[in-house]
This record gives sequence, structure tokens and C-alpha cells, in this order.
Amino acid sequence: MEELREALGNFAFEGEFVSVKEFGSGHINKTYIAKYKKDDSEQKYVVQKVNNGVFKNVDELMDNVFAVTSYLRNVIRENGGDENRETLHFIKTNDGKKYYKCADGSFYRAYIFVKDSVSFDFAENADMFKSSGIAFGRFQRMLGDFDADSLYETIENFHNTKWRYENEFLPALEMDVMDRAKTCREEIEFIKARKDKMGVLVDLIDEKKLPLRVTHNDTKLNNVMFDKKTLECVCVIDLDTVMPGLALYDFGDAIRFGANTALDDEKDLSKVGVNLEYFRAFAEGFLGECGETLNQCEKDHLAFSAWLLTLELVMRFLTDYLNGDVYFKTHYSEHNLVRARNQMKLALSMEEHMNEMEEIIKAICSKQER
Repeated sequence: MEELREALGNFAFEGEFVSVKEFGSGHINKTYIAKYKKDDSEQKYVVQKVNNGVFKNVDELMDNVFAVTSYLRNVIRENGGDENRETLHFIKTNDGKKYYKCADGSFYRAYIFVKDSVSFDFAENADMFKSSGIAFGRFQRMLGDFDADSLYETIENFHNTKWRYENEFLPALEMDVMDRAKTCREEIEFIKARKDKMGVLVDLIDEKKLPLRVTHNDTKLNNVMFDKKTLECVCVIDLDTVMPGLALYDFGDAIRFGANTALDDEKDLSKVGVNLEYFRAFAEGFLGECGETLNQCEKDHLAFSAWLLTLELVMRFLTDYLNGDVYFKTHYSEHNLVRARNQMKLALSMEEHMNEMEEIIKAICSKQER
């Protein structure tokens, strides 16, 4: 806590310190809510310890975050919205920097907690999931004119599934530093059997058929803030992975996370599968906001992207398991293996329902074109 207190004392927060406590359920950064009191009002700030083992260049990360949020605030203001609720407002340090580096080398950044908002780890109903689709589709649309090439790649090859297979999964399998490969042969063979499809999207980028856009790249439901009273989407948070990417990555990862009939670490695989009602709901929300900005190749690969991003997570969880759980937070020794098996079952369910998923997308797009 000493480093946290040091960090808190170096941000330009308003008011007198009241309390701080850990907050959220993210796998990567450590997040706190700090409360300050000024006169008779209370202000909450989100304070995060950035995982610089994952994000190697904190300067580039924070340059991206400030550039995107500043742009969004201008767009929202010009359209008569509430810039203080509809995007994040980051706080600089007392000496005007975008983050604070503690004496021990750790990194902290802070932003104002979105007033009267709440987040959820899973969708309570299809309407809530549709609202998250609206949020991420709106995020995509509002950044439509932002120059994606001006952003840094905060994690290289983040959704390059082909690269991850060749440069992370296979080396982890070969080294097998924890002697765990023998416990997951079925999962290993599942991944290997699908290696030929891993390069579909990156190949389409190379062929100039899929455009690079400003994308969020981590479109879980809990990265959307909802209004406390109306439960309508307010804004998108957790912008660490905002960088050049594909709209398909944002769509696919949201489906992978939110249209699973179980949480992604559910051990009972009989509970795991793709929820087509939720798939339709999210697609309606997402395409309702940004569908007109997507080209035909993007629309044709939306359902596929959900499957591919699920396959990618099978591989990422299994890679981390083989490496000794060095990337994702785990709560027990087989946590990443459980996650990998869960996502494998989801991918199999998507394979079974791919025709239905594609028909849902076609129907939504046809309705928009009328």
C-alpha cells in the first residue's frame, strides 16, 4: 500500500482524501477506487497500477489513451452530448504528466469515475447485451475519422491469431516448462487441427480487403459503464488496447465473452455454448450504430470473427497454462486450463451454429439496407 499512497499523493485530485479500496475484476491491471471530499460533495477517482509486464511501453500506451479520449470528448461536445459521462476523463499528475512512476518502478494512472454509473461482469438479459453492442458500435462510429495510423500498437500482434500460434503457442508447447502438456493433449490437438483458419483475417488485411480502424480490442461487457437508473450504456472504458485493428476483433471478442451461456471459467462444460438470442441482440446493437461504416467483407466475416476470437482465447489460455500462468491472473493451478476448455466448448458450439449465426447477420444487414 505504500506505493499506492505515494501515487495518490502525486495526482492532481481535488479535495481531501477519504478512502481507497481495490475495485473490479480485470485480469491484467490492479484497479482501485479513491474517494475525495471537497466541501459537501464526494468525488471518486479510478486509480490503476499498469501492468508494465504486459504493456512494455507505458508512454505509448498513455499517449494513445489521451489522444483517443481527447478526440472523443470533442466529438461528443460537438454533438451536444455529455463529455464528462460519455468518455473517460484522465487526470494528469501534479507536474503535468500522463502517469506517475513510483520509486519502485511501478506505474499508476487515474481518471474520474463515471458519475452515476455501474458495470456488470455478465449480461443479465439480451437487452443489456444489446446495449453493450450499441456502446461498442458507437465507439467504432465516433472514431471513424480518427487516423488509426497515428496510434501506437500497445501489444504487438494482439489479435494476430496466426502469429500467436506460430510464435507463442508452439514454442510454449515445445518447451513445456511446467511439464503440463501431458494434462491437455485434447486441447492441444484441437488447436493444431484448426491452424489453417487462423490466418484468414490477417490475410484479408494484407489483401486490402479489410481496413484497419481504431478498435478497442477488449470488448467485454464489464468494459461498458451503464447508467445506474436506466441501465442504458453510458461509455466504454479500459482503453489500454485501443490501437489499429479490425472492427471484426471488437465484434468477435464481445460475442466470445458475452454470448457464452456460462462464465469463461465455468468448469461444468455442459453449461457452455453460444446463446443465439444474445448473439442477435449484440449484432443488432453493434450494426445499428456502425453497420453503415463497414464494407461487405467485414460484414461477411462477423460471425466467423466470433469463432476465431474464441479459438484465439483457447490458445492464449492454454499457452499461459503451459508457461506457468505468467500473463492472466489465476486463482488456482488449473484455472487457465479450465478457461481453455471452456472456450474450446464454446468454439465447438459456434461451429455447430455457424450457419445460423451467418443468417442472423445477413438478416440484420438486409433490414438496414431497406
